[in-house]
Amino acid sequence: MLQLIFGLVLFLGIHSTLIFAPSIKSAVVARSGALTWRAIYSLFALVGLVLIILGYGASRQSPVMVWVPPSGLSHLALLLTLPAFILLAAAYVPNNHMKAKMGHPMYLAIKTWALAHLLANGMLADILLFGTFLAWAIAGFAVRRKQDRKAGTQYPQGTMGGNITTVLVGIVGWAVFAFYLHALLIGVNPMPM
Repeated sequence: MLQLIFGLVLFLGIHSTLIFAPSIKSAVVARSGALTWRAIYSLFALVGLVLIILGYGASRQSPVMVWVPPSGLSHLALLLTLPAFILLAAAYVPNNHMKAKMGHPMYLAIKTWALAHLLANGMLADILLFGTFLAWAIAGFAVRRKQDRKAGTQYPQGTMGGNITTVLVGIVGWAVFAFYLHALLIGVNPMPM
């Protein structure tokens, strides 16, 4: 469990610098250059991600159950991950209205993904992992929206083509992950029985 916690601290900690302490990035870039910042950022994120994966995997070997979710929640969780994938696509596909309207759809994708997994999983490690990501995404979205309002940030308006591409990329990504990659990479088939 400590490995999981340390991984979360590293991974979300480095991802929080741009949200809560952008001056850290500015100082490193000013002193050592953008390449050094990217190297530090990538190293922290990669080590954190590996520790999260290893720690979560180890916790599944001797699970501590906090609650047993009703079977119907796995159906809801699967359904909720579809808009999470569409929101994730909205963060990267150019010229879509979701990005224009929300500004930071990645945080909304993470919130939706984390909530879906909290509903369907009841181990202590699940609550720690997905609960931490949910709290981080809620705080990050609120801070970034506030920063946008303060700076008067406007995002480019979307187009119908951008919207269609975003939804299609999200649906295809969700289908590939739900029907194939989740079982392969995570070892759990998310399809409700």
